[in-house]
Amino acid sequence: MKNMTKLLGIFAVMLSLLSLSGCSTTGASDDFGPKHKLVIQVSSSDPLTQKIALNNAVNIQKGLGIDNIAVEIVAYGPGLSILTAKSKNAKRVASLAVQGIRFSACGNTIKKITKKKGKAPKLVNGVKVVPGGVGRIIALQEKGYSYIRP
Repeated sequence: MKNMTKLLGIFAVMLSLLSLSGCSTTGASDDFGPKHKLVIQVSSSDPLTQKIALNNAVNIQKGLGIDNIAVEIVAYGPGLSILTAKSKNAKRVASLAVQGIRFSACGNTIKKITKKKGKAPKLVNGVKVVPGGVGRIIALQEKGYSYIRP
């Protein structure tokens, strides 16, 4: 019984120290990573819609500060064209990727294009391929990302 009381006392002291240090006992902390998170869907090949998506990403990053927001643009279906080397936005996408905006290309869309055309589309440097665009958006929303679609 003495040992149990001693262990409970030690445990209480550890919890107190953790709370004073700002650490969470669940392993999660709001002090790490950006305060805001945003996922932007691009599923249209419309150049204006794609431009608006890129503008939204840049504007929110400028407005909140690059260190205060994580932005990811997820492209699938006809919207995948924004992330290809042939896109009018290719240079801008590459530049934004270097500036901390993440770009995810739908693997399902790439497979369909590859099957139809006989070769995979060439993606802009800095773009990562995810298994599915919609699945990626769902996963990000479950991690607390806000969602917009221009």
